[in-house]
Amino acid sequence: MLPNDPIFKIIQDAAEELHQPVYVVGGYVRDLFLDRRQNKDIDFVTVGSGIELAKKVAQKLEVGVNIFKNFGTAMLKYNGIELEFVGARKESYRENSRKPIVENGTLEDDLTRRDFTINALAINLKTRELVDVFEGKTHLEQKILKTPTDPNITFSDDPLRMMRAARFAAQLEFEIDKSVLEAMQKNAERIHIVSMERIIVELNKIIEAKKPSIGFKILFNTGILHHIFPELVRLQGVEKVENVAHKDNFYHTLQVLDNVAQVSDNLWLRWVALLHDIAKPDTKKFIERQGWTFHGHEELGARKVPKIFKRLKLPLDERMHYVQKLVRLHARPIALVEENVTDSAVRRLLFDAGNDIDDLITFCKCDITTRDKRKLEQYLKNFEYVEKRLAEVEEADKLRNWQPPVSGEIIMQTFGLKPCPQIGIIKNAIREAILEGTIKNDYQEAYNFMIAFAERELNLKPNA
Repeated sequence: MLPNDPIFKIIQDAAEELHQPVYVVGGYVRDLFLDRRQNKDIDFVTVGSGIELAKKVAQKLEVGVNIFKNFGTAMLKYNGIELEFVGARKESYRENSRKPIVENGTLEDDLTRRDFTINALAINLKTRELVDVFEGKTHLEQKILKTPTDPNITFSDDPLRMMRAARFAAQLEFEIDKSVLEAMQKNAERIHIVSMERIIVELNKIIEAKKPSIGFKILFNTGILHHIFPELVRLQGVEKVENVAHKDNFYHTLQVLDNVAQVSDNLWLRWVALLHDIAKPDTKKFIERQGWTFHGHEELGARKVPKIFKRLKLPLDERMHYVQKLVRLHARPIALVEENVTDSAVRRLLFDAGNDIDDLITFCKCDITTRDKRKLEQYLKNFEYVEKRLAEVEEADKLRNWQPPVSGEIIMQTFGLKPCPQIGIIKNAIREAILEGTIKNDYQEAYNFMIAFAERELNLKPNA
């Protein structure tokens, strides 16, 4: 069952020298049965000292070893794979902490403490026999998630396991056992004892799944999402006035997320999908003879992005700015479908989106969730027109990732200025002239425009 990799024999030889049985456990074994792409790490449990075994293996491989004495674990790297060693142990937990009290234990003790039966499989490295105390192999075949012991204890001890349940359900497209779902619902509030840093790691893995909506629906139905992402939960529900209802923006958002997942592995474009309508509850309004409107939800949503990223411990760098920008712009492309739309409007979108214009168009196509085949065909036809217009204007004006053809330094040199507000006024005037099509995106035309504008509007004359 195990691959014919010499590392397994090296580890077994080291274990025999220490008179310690050793087992491959966890996700690596699970994925062998699922025929999934192998993990980049392999976990080993030994009945004895994991640290001593790691040292012995490192000696044989002539590599360094990282020891984590407080946790009784050690890790080394071999051919790009992380090998982690731990002694078999049993754990007990205090009510307000997910940090266990650890004692030495048997292999069965160690498998009992694992989150799910499919992760409680072990292979004896010497005999290559499977150790399956909790029917994990059967549950793999049934595509079901169960816990080795009472799920209420499992989740109360370590509430992060509830996030992992939703993550494995999404990644593997497994069902979660009814008793496990009930325990998740009962223990949902305990997710608050877990740090947001740990939660967001699991949430991002759900978002990166082939069909992320599976995980989000589990988190929603068990009430966990209400504690970790209330802004998203607010999208759920349908209101009706005068027999006119709007769509459920929560389930629409999940469908858009799944659509993006089908065409892009970009985690942050998937976050755009999650947040693109996040301000709709704040902008929702019913207007007679017009129906439901959400005017301004794009701009308000963009303003919410930094606050949400900060609370969720997501990066507050260019990735956050990328999400914010596309949330702000996501309704702009569809406004370009009219046949008489001006080149100026197209230029402004190209200018504002920059190098992210292709991602924006990809997202906008994914934002179409109608089940009406005729409407779907019309929407996609509209976007073909938009893409054609964008390509034509981009070819003519080269506005993607635009840089001013006349720099601030040239403006200062030309008029003998030091840093002052007039420089910004001139740069903005040049930009607007280019976007309006008054001048081309060309140095000489921009320079000539600058001279005329500065003399006319600012009473500035170029140096002799």
